[in-house]
Amino acid sequence: MKKRVKQSISLLLCVLLVLGALTGCGSKDTKDTSKETKETTKEEAKESSTPKEPVSIKVWHDGNEAIMKTIETRVNDTLKDENITVTFEKKAGITDQMKLYGNDEANGPDMYMAAHDSLGTFAEMGILAPITDIIDTSVMADQLPMTVDAGKYKDTQYMLPIYFETLLFMYNKDLWQGEVPTTTDALYDYMVANTNADAGTYAVVNQHSTAYNVAPVINGFGGYIIDKDAKPGLNEQATKDAITYNQKFAKLEADGDYNTVTTLFNEGKAAAIIGGPWLIDGINKAGIKLGVKSLSSFTLPNGNALAPYSGVQGVGVMKYAAASKKDAIAKVLTVLAGPEVGIDLAKTANCAPANQKSYDDTTVAANEMIVAIKDTASTALPMPNIPQMSVMWGPTESLLAAVNKSGEDVNKAADKYQKEALKAISDMQ
Repeated sequence: MKKRVKQSISLLLCVLLVLGALTGCGSKDTKDTSKETKETTKEEAKESSTPKEPVSIKVWHDGNEAIMKTIETRVNDTLKDENITVTFEKKAGITDQMKLYGNDEANGPDMYMAAHDSLGTFAEMGILAPITDIIDTSVMADQLPMTVDAGKYKDTQYMLPIYFETLLFMYNKDLWQGEVPTTTDALYDYMVANTNADAGTYAVVNQHSTAYNVAPVINGFGGYIIDKDAKPGLNEQATKDAITYNQKFAKLEADGDYNTVTTLFNEGKAAAIIGGPWLIDGINKAGIKLGVKSLSSFTLPNGNALAPYSGVQGVGVMKYAAASKKDAIAKVLTVLAGPEVGIDLAKTANCAPANQKSYDDTTVAANEMIVAIKDTASTALPMPNIPQMSVMWGPTESLLAAVNKSGEDVNKAADKYQKEALKAISDMQ
């Protein structure tokens, strides 16, 4: 019996020793893990407090330096904690400069900002990176769709839109009588009743033989100057119908020269002008009480609205910069895509933002001209950005001048200048 008790006591002691040993191992492991966790936390804190390597982003442009300074300030203020600095540099003849330095990482830019109509030329040079390789398309979710389309070339997004322009119906509130019409036919009737060319006074003036200014009618009629496949459309029936319709307006719009029509409006000898934001300085100096109406609010006889071209200012990224500075450039593009840049530009330079949320700002929403440009985006077409567009202005304006100023037959003139356009495109090869 005593022997069994001794055996039991011995067994119990063994079990207690084993449990004690296991408990001791567990306590030691917990202590070591806690120590490692503290060391890891200290290391992470040390890393987070280490200043980020500075990154400089150089952006070439050929635009208004005050506008670029506004953009530069907003981006740098936003990204100062990221140690990213953006510098805008003006380059006269930016297309030629890009041809020279577009593949030169040492001497070229990281990004460029210019009108979208040069995009095709740069894309064909192979110097641009698709911005969708750098940022997700969701970054552009708030941009007006027309402005996003302007930044595409052959279905690839190479440009992020910042702001845009369109033609507008601009009128002198002290001279215009009654409400502005909503149809082009009613506008024509008003012009007939209120134009006295012999006295040098006009209801409406326009550069009636300039392709950009006649495009709203051509596009609205379903015609085109050149399509996306680089086919000229000067002798398309819809284009000829539009030119014929425009001809009767041209007869009531003075000589159509830029200086003439601008002077007539600024001197109070024309009640309205088809123009854009670039006329504002002169209008303000003349002390004109300006009213603005979107061209999209005018309906053509076929039921379509006028559809002017739009010029979109945006940024593109050089291939080498997309490879070497991708993260920094992605942050820059994200700031540029935001509503704050657009609000700044609207307030300081009367620019119409590409970001739709910019118009939620009360000051922007109260700007009659900017809102009219935004409204025009509903029917405006991005000016063609294919390289061949550069040779279409000459033949198109020769056609318009032949019809409006020389009274030539529209069919014969259209065939003649269609051939000239085709030759000019062929000579580019």
